[in-house]
Amino acid sequence: MNKQLFAPLQGEKRPLLVAELSGNHEGSLERALYLMQLAAANGADAVKIQTYTADSLTIDCARAEFQIHGGLWDGYSQYSLYDHAKTPPQWLPDLFACAREHRIFLFSSPFAPKDVEALEKVDCPAYKIASFELSYRDLLAACAQTGKPLIISTGLADAKEISRTVDFVRAKGCMDLTLLACVSQYPAPPESFNLRAIPYLQQTFGCAAGLSSHSLNLDIDIAASALGAALIEKHFTDDRQRGSVDAAFSLEPAEWRQLAARTRIVATALGQAQIVLTQADQDLRNYRRSIYLVKSLKPGEVLTKAHTKAVRPGWGLDPFLLEDLIGKRARRALSAPCPLMLEDFE
Repeated sequence: MNKQLFAPLQGEKRPLLVAELSGNHEGSLERALYLMQLAAANGADAVKIQTYTADSLTIDCARAEFQIHGGLWDGYSQYSLYDHAKTPPQWLPDLFACAREHRIFLFSSPFAPKDVEALEKVDCPAYKIASFELSYRDLLAACAQTGKPLIISTGLADAKEISRTVDFVRAKGCMDLTLLACVSQYPAPPESFNLRAIPYLQQTFGCAAGLSSHSLNLDIDIAASALGAALIEKHFTDDRQRGSVDAAFSLEPAEWRQLAARTRIVATALGQAQIVLTQADQDLRNYRRSIYLVKSLKPGEVLTKAHTKAVRPGWGLDPFLLEDLIGKRARRALSAPCPLMLEDFE
């Protein structure tokens, strides 16, 4: 992998597929290592982890606004949820050693500058900013100043906030940026997506763009691929029935294999933003209509429509050009039936 990590894969021109492990490791390093290898074996081009402690994100507080009511994580406080779902920093050496051993591209979402420091110690090759962190200047600066590829989810941000963030990270040294359209709902219903934001982000900010998807619906990801997504990120688990913290919106291995196969099909069909005729198209043009002479002409005789007919195959004159020849004289004797040619007339 080179620094242009999040451009479409060289040769294939399909999205880079990123498997997010998040808290599906269930607090077990062994399970995290297992899921990382399983994701790579089932179609993921890269694996992403989240690097934080509960103190990276919030404070341990009993006030009402720090409690979660409703949804997947009902009953948790913010602190207890993050403490439950965290990927401990002490795991990082083992995770990245495993990635190197198995040739897995592993990177991370940090949530505070100290998390970036921990990731730099294990040479994390790229950083992802979660959509809820878009306004955290210290984190943005810490990631951008590494000079490594930076991926930013734009869910929850308006256009001005996205522009402000892009300007900020570029000023801090980011040279390789990918912006992700994202719906910050877990899981996200199909009608909540605005996939046309993908080409908008790409064109407006002059960078790669993709999708962070918290949906089990693969059709959304296929559509994103057709819209030019350079990267698609989805959560991964081995079994949703385990009920781990993010299992409800995580794809299982068979679904990841489908995603990889279907995005490859889309990639082969996308082509280029212009009209291109394949060799097969060129060959089939011989079966279109063309102008044939159906009544013989003597040398010097004037051509009329009565002498011609537009028929298949396409060996003769393009029917659109017939009017230019009507009234012209034959250079030589022409015996019907034969394909009509411009050079046969004065």
